[in-house]
Amino acid sequence: MTARVHYNSACPVCRAGIEGQRERMEACGATDVEWIDVHSQPDRVAEVGASLEAVRERLHVKEDDGSIGVGVDAFERLWSRTSGQRWLAALARLPGLRQLGQLAYNIFARFLYRRNRARGRW
Repeated sequence: MTARVHYNSACPVCRAGIEGQRERMEACGATDVEWIDVHSQPDRVAEVGASLEAVRERLHVKEDDGSIGVGVDAFERLWSRTSGQRWLAALARLPGLRQLGQLAYNIFARFLYRRNRARGRW
């Protein structure tokens, strides 16, 4: 099954995080991922049924079966494919921790989004 990761390279923090995750995944042989930078390919956001601004703000992962993970749920999908990070995926699925992680991610993502817009990155 292939996952399509929709991320925003115009955000330096997001770009660094995705580059690190991509390196970890490639190192362990997880090559069933297509990396889609919505900054250079904005028309690709239609694939996840979200606005460009929504994908600029939060990571989106779409699976072949059509399911979509956003934020921590998106990371959980990537971690579950990555040797050495499957324990993070398991933690992210735990009731309570999932909601807390999603809340923390959403607050941080909103902060980064606003900061990057204020700095004219898009």
